[in-house]
Amino acid sequence: MSDNRYSMSFTTGGLFHRESVNLTKLYFDLRDWNSVRNKVVEENLLQARTLNTLKRVCSEVVSRLKLLGLGELEFFNQGNHQEQAYLLWIAVCRRYRFIADFAVEVLRERFLSLKTDITHEDFDTFFNRKSEWHLELEQIAPATRMKLRQVLFRMLREADLLTAGNIIHAAMLSPGLLELVYQGDRKDVLCFPIVEFDPKRLT
Repeated sequence: MSDNRYSMSFTTGGLFHRESVNLTKLYFDLRDWNSVRNKVVEENLLQARTLNTLKRVCSEVVSRLKLLGLGELEFFNQGNHQEQAYLLWIAVCRRYRFIADFAVEVLRERFLSLKTDITHEDFDTFFNRKSEWHLELEQIAPATRMKLRQVLFRMLREADLLTAGNIIHAAMLSPGLLELVYQGDRKDVLCFPIVEFDPKRLT
């Protein structure tokens, strides 16, 4: 069994695009994530219905955005909607290794194999395979497992990597975003269904 346990706490929401845009702008005003979190909670800047929901969503969004470097946050703040969605997908993959592994081993592999779709069965097969090495997955209730699958597919659609009909949509990273990815953790590009990159730059 792997000693590196999967974190599976992504049962709420999706990419949180709107929330991420708002919190990033606030971060560049305050330059401190704790201050961002406090201001969001004190003023209910996410317009959540309950305090618990507000705290949970804020904590989740901040935990992802903190994994983006300053240059990536600046690019995110100035980028278009699609570039922002791709960066949020990168942040999610950094936050949750289960999702990153799914992106590389299922999403990207099916794309490169010219298999055009991803089904719920593909997720279940991947989940079962990982359960052999990650006992924490075996402890997840069926209802929670279904919710995790639902949220992951929602994220893929919100990142424009999967259509409403579960057809894989090739990523079209802009030159600026692609260069930014190569300057950081260059293997992040492998989380996308994409062919057009220089493999030598990944070594």
